[in-house]
Amino acid sequence: MKSHPIAIVTGGAGFIGSHMVDLLVREGFQVRIIDNLSGGRLLNIEHHKSNPDVVFEEKDIRGLSANSSVFSGAKFVFHFAGIGDIVPSIDRPIDYMSTNVQGTVQVLEAARHAGTVRKFVYAASSSCYGLAEELPTSENARISPEYPYALSKYQGEQAVIHWHRVYGLPVNCVRIFNAYGIRSKTTGAYGAVFGVFLAQKLAGKPLTIVGDGSQSRDFLYVTDVARAFYAAAITERAGGIYNLGAGNPQTVNKLAELLGGERVYIPKRPGEPDCTWADISKIQAELGWRPLVRFEEGVKTMLDHIDYWREAPVWDPNSIAQATRTWFEFLERGQGGTIS
Repeated sequence: MKSHPIAIVTGGAGFIGSHMVDLLVREGFQVRIIDNLSGGRLLNIEHHKSNPDVVFEEKDIRGLSANSSVFSGAKFVFHFAGIGDIVPSIDRPIDYMSTNVQGTVQVLEAARHAGTVRKFVYAASSSCYGLAEELPTSENARISPEYPYALSKYQGEQAVIHWHRVYGLPVNCVRIFNAYGIRSKTTGAYGAVFGVFLAQKLAGKPLTIVGDGSQSRDFLYVTDVARAFYAAAITERAGGIYNLGAGNPQTVNKLAELLGGERVYIPKRPGEPDCTWADISKIQAELGWRPLVRFEEGVKTMLDHIDYWREAPVWDPNSIAQATRTWFEFLERGQGGTIS
């Protein structure tokens, strides 16, 4: 009997990682998940519990050894693990650099020493562009990481490309713009707009809209994100950097309209762009990928699964002001930044 190819998914119990696991299982892979559950949830992969081809290892990527047996025989490595909350990076820069940079290096070394990895695909971030001057934003746009999260993700990307150039590890990097979908994070820090809004809607509280709500974001549904990462793995191309979005920005006001409910407006935060907009022509041309899920369809799917956010913290203007106090303190000095 032919054995299944092996794929590693770091952060595989998290938001995007768990959807990557789903896709790989459908494609006939044996999947090994590495996650320390600091941001992921076992609930996200519970439906694979009885599948012997899905193995979960609770481990911090910073503790991986170069000869880790988990990577033995692996064909693909999808690296999603890291600290993803943006706002707290202002207060915890050491944690972010340790996990998102040095942790990435540990994963790279484990993949390199396995000797079997055909492709290492890194979850990079569009936050590397800062307040993008070019719209839509191409991969050649100016790099300007404006806060520790953005810097850590970009330095992780640089390490990945370095391992390709120096050690010959076949890699691709995918710069995610604004991913959304079911299983997005429900706990911890103030963050992505979808989780904030859905928890508020469940609690019967007003949706807290930053600024006047006219700002737009290049939202891409998570299953389309997973498809793009798979395309980046199976291609013969290596050493590539690809922007990933829907290429069709949506305003926060439109999102609030689709979700329904009362709204309250809070001060615009320094460093947040008026628009994020990915130029996706490169990933379409080179990898043959295109977005499939319409924004309205994706929002409806999240509303159909809204109970997932029942345990999420419910933010209000006062708690948001407290959570973002340091953000205002530092970024109002003119440093700038971008939430993605």
